[in-house]
Amino acid sequence: MWGSSIVGFGSYHYKSERSKQEGDWFITGFSPRKANLTLYIMPFISHYPGLLKRLGKYKTSVSCLYINKLQDVDIKVLEELISTAYREMKEKVKITSK
Repeated sequence: MWGSSIVGFGSYHYKSERSKQEGDWFITGFSPRKANLTLYIMPFISHYPGLLKRLGKYKTSVSCLYINKLQDVDIKVLEELISTAYREMKEKVKITSK
């Protein structure tokens, strides 16, 4: 658990290139918010335009994917998006937990 409402999978230590900020963060995560289901896709959701084109109805911002209802998206494509992003992050960063 990351905070009171985010389930995160895997973690890594990051250092910002633009500031002195650093810390630990999850590789992918999920939070059932009141307004929608929020999925956190690292590195950035915009890295996957082909998958997003096939996904269905959603909104995005930086690393977040917002889905109103699971029925609005193709679950197989969502699964592919999450697993691809997770795998790519594992190749880029040192995983500190799974």
